Amino acid sequence: MSSIKLNLVDSESTLSGTIHASIGDYCVAALAAEPETLSELEAALTRFQRDPIELHFHLDLHPGLDVDNEPYDAGILIVDLAARIVVCDSTYSLPGSSGVVGYHDGSNDQDCPIKYQLDPDEWLFLDSVNGFETRHYSRQQLRTLNPPLDARPVLYGRPLDEFLAKQIFQSISESNRTEIATAPTSETSAQTSQSVSPASDLTQEEHWHETDNPDDVDPLSKQISEIHKTWLITPREDLRGKSPREVMLAKTDLISFDLESRCLQWSILLEGPPCLDRNSFAYRFAGFGQHEWVIYYYLIRSLISQGINAALATQSSNAETKIDELIAKLEDVKLQWLSEPNERFSGHVPFIVLDNERKRLPEAMGGRTMVIDEECPICKMMGDEAEAGLGVFFWHLDGCNMEQDFVFSTYLTKEEWELEQRLYEQISDECAERMAQKERGEVVGDDLAFEPIQVDEFVPWRHFEEEPPEA
Repeated sequence: MSSIKLNLVDSESTLSGTIHASIGDYCVAALAAEPETLSELEAALTRFQRDPIELHFHLDLHPGLDVDNEPYDAGILIVDLAARIVVCDSTYSLPGSSGVVGYHDGSNDQDCPIKYQLDPDEWLFLDSVNGFETRHYSRQQLRTLNPPLDARPVLYGRPLDEFLAKQIFQSISESNRTEIATAPTSETSAQTSQSVSPASDLTQEEHWHETDNPDDVDPLSKQISEIHKTWLITPREDLRGKSPREVMLAKTDLISFDLESRCLQWSILLEGPPCLDRNSFAYRFAGFGQHEWVIYYYLIRSLISQGINAALATQSSNAETKIDELIAKLEDVKLQWLSEPNERFSGHVPFIVLDNERKRLPEAMGGRTMVIDEECPICKMMGDEAEAGLGVFFWHLDGCNMEQDFVFSTYLTKEEWELEQRLYEQISDECAERMAQKERGEVVGDDLAFEPIQVDEFVPWRHFEEEPPEA
């Protein structure tokens, strides 16, 4: 019993037919590419099959107006793209919101397991066709009334420029008032005058956050950080009541998981996995991955820093004119910054990195670009393998040098971030104690001896590859 009745549904059509049940598993796994139409689902299947699969011909699926809910052989599978529902009643397999499928090269299965992960808040999985039609209409209507949000025009467009321009002038104004209020002596005046001095150049601006006290590098670093935080955590009507931070982190884990799966596939097969089409739903309304979160951080920092310099240099006395001039300046800085190679990102162009992540294409490294030390035998081996076409290695941005504050982390709640900070402090204290013991000549074991703090129920599932650990 290895055949099933397969139904594929989008907002315009339905395809039904009898196929091998393994194809149904591929169809569910392909939902990780967030297809909205049957043609996009067809394209997503090439992730798991080298030869393109034409749903009408290769799978012998026939168009119809309604779902064929009569099981065949092993059972029935319904993949409803319009309502984001999967119904599986089969003795062959029971695919869920996460799983693994094997890659097929068109003639044989390859030893290449491909993991997938769907958004459990978006997809509904049912084990029976009973009640499917009712749920289909209600969920489809709900999605129609709540169309996808394209947040990038807000996060990268004029709304961002206007917000930063107003915040910059407000910060400068507040600093000037502080200077007047605290300037009874020449010494105090000299100290507070730093608060309205031009922001440091980009080199300093990029490194201030790497020190324990950023104000030691740039007296304006606190204002820069506060403006940045205000932008990220302020709810906006044009983002449907959500803050930029909430919007950007909504799918970061899912995109990171998908890119990691693409990396594994590329490493095993030694050929790049197919990308999302730029006209696809998933690309046009793409979430924000780890690379975009990190790049966006440094973009905002550069805009604020250079915006302060431009605001202090303006000669206009008209407030509205000053705002408009600064908005135009920020737009120019933004386009130039995104379009040029950036040393902080190993010479990568931010625009290209962002586009690759939206296409779900990992940043592969070729030749000897990953070799840090030619004297290191492991580094040399990696470089030799890459040059010979025997291995693929990948470049990642992890944000390790970003400001250590909850707002700039990828944690959705402050409780999660605080837990990580406590764990880090415990490990740091234990390591410091071990070093002190070694300096005193005491025998030190190999394992850390501290007892980890209790993991509370707020630790989310996404931090673990498998099920969350039991408390």
